[in-house]
Amino acid sequence: MGAATPDRIAVVSGGASGIGATIASALAADGRSVVVADIDVAGANQVADRIRSAGGAAMAFRMDVLSTDSIQRAREEINAELGTVDILVNSAGWDRFRKFLDTDEEFWDHVLDLNFKGVLRTCHAFAPGMVDAGWGRIVNISSDAGRVGSSLEAVYSGAKGATIAFSKTLARELARKSVTVNVVCPGPTDTPLLDAIAGEAADAVKVTNAMAGATAMKRLGQPEEVAPAVVYFCSEAAGFTTGQTLSVSGGLTMA
Repeated sequence: MGAATPDRIAVVSGGASGIGATIASALAADGRSVVVADIDVAGANQVADRIRSAGGAAMAFRMDVLSTDSIQRAREEINAELGTVDILVNSAGWDRFRKFLDTDEEFWDHVLDLNFKGVLRTCHAFAPGMVDAGWGRIVNISSDAGRVGSSLEAVYSGAKGATIAFSKTLARELARKSVTVNVVCPGPTDTPLLDAIAGEAADAVKVTNAMAGATAMKRLGQPEEVAPAVVYFCSEAAGFTTGQTLSVSGGLTMA
């Protein structure tokens, strides 16, 4: 993937658990200094401790993607302690299974605010530093639900589809500044978020089996299978790759 530059600073939102935690560890193993950013500070500290125990460089910072003020405070603290952020990975996300006609505007607002506007907020906060530095990598974690839809996830699918479209546009705007913007779309992946979503169903095992059965490989993905795609997009070698959407979904989508 090309030699990693040790002084590259990577922020991973939603880094306290699931796919975000695995991405944080993978970036650290690739030689990046990682900021584990999450509203769950205790969880973020645990991830950072594990990274340091493995010989990597990591610090935990509180960051709430629902709050512009929280993101700006985190950026200022990170800049003061570590320097300008070079890499941003947006992994924070949330959903619950609901039939669209059973949802209300309060639910819509929360899903869109976290899954889509959270990406807007962090990109708006951290991209200017990358532009000024003349180098940057942004990777937004979307979902195959945003590419093909997903039953019981209408609003989430809309938010993730919006993330893909936004990322392509931002990639065009930042390309000449040597800042790339790409998207990774996991399929059904074995994470605490999936456990929480499926756990609300009357038959959680049936739900997860159905999700696994929708993939060509007939199984759930693992966070460790998603992280390498992110590491590539964040690498020095990916400088001519921007505006791309890569599914890591066991063949759930093939286009």
